[in-house]
Amino acid sequence: MSVFTAVLLAVIVILALYGVAIYNGLVRLKHDVSKAWANIDVLLKQRHDELPKLVEVCRQYKQFEQDTLARITEARAGVAKAMEEHDVPAIGAAENTLRAGLGKIFAVAESYPELRANEHFMQLQTRISGLENAIADRREVYNDSVNLFNVRIEQFPDVFVAHIFGYDAQPLLKFGQNETTDHDVGRLFESR
Repeated sequence: MSVFTAVLLAVIVILALYGVAIYNGLVRLKHDVSKAWANIDVLLKQRHDELPKLVEVCRQYKQFEQDTLARITEARAGVAKAMEEHDVPAIGAAENTLRAGLGKIFAVAESYPELRANEHFMQLQTRISGLENAIADRREVYNDSVNLFNVRIEQFPDVFVAHIFGYDAQPLLKFGQNETTDHDVGRLFESR
């Protein structure tokens, strides 16, 4: 075997190993995105299981705003539909609507002292608030995973391997405008 053939063979082996390392890194990042989404999915399902209980407790108080309860139910259905379709942008939008409805239901509950005194309502409120915080944390992890994956499939030379194996950019789970703006806390107290 000539020196040229040995060097050529060594270069080919090194390039192949480098390509395998790039591919394995992309696979790991793709699975990190999937795992981060699965963690969000678990929390969303837990919260969606709690929402009918919360609505039912509120319905027991005849004078409670039926419009607010209807909006929560509709928003919950919208999230479920978007999740079935695996439409991440639609999930983000539907989640924003649902979160706004939950905020309204908890704000309206302040006007009903007998509801706030209901132990079951308070447990549900605490549970849902805890799930909301966990979902926010998981959304951050998901978006970080997606960002790492998206950056990696655009970097040289990873872009070639990503293109060969059909890796496409993943969508971020975006926050709604109402979640990124400052709220006028004083306005919240004016309605009382």
